Amino acid sequence: MKSRLYHGRIERWKCTLYNNLSLIDNATAWKDLRAIVSIESTRYFKSSGKDEKELRLYITSSSGDAKIIGTGVRSHWGIENNLHWQLDVSFNEDDSRKRAGYAAQNFSMLNRIALNLLKQEQSKSEV
Repeated sequence: MKSRLYHGRIERWKCTLYNNLSLIDNATAWKDLRAIVSIESTRYFKSSGKDEKELRLYITSSSGDAKIIGTGVRSHWGIENNLHWQLDVSFNEDDSRKRAGYAAQNFSMLNRIALNLLKQEQSKSEV
């Protein structure tokens, strides 16, 4: 189990791989299924003294070990969280009140496109 201090909380992660798929109904229906991944996370919030526990399950076609897969999952969510933070800071996404139809999804996609275009912008003007 790995621990780290992050934004006023201590996070602990434990990654477990289950390679025995004999108890999974229709496991062969999942192309190249190799394992079930279990991520147990515990967050201790220093300010409140409270613990928050979460269990996430994934399927994988990877033949890597738990350390490699756990690092990959952690990296993926780090990128997702960073992207969400950037979209919220740049485009105020969390304050959006778009609820009708697909408006929220459409605007989110446009914001992601705009953010990617801004990141790729190479021209600079010097003052």
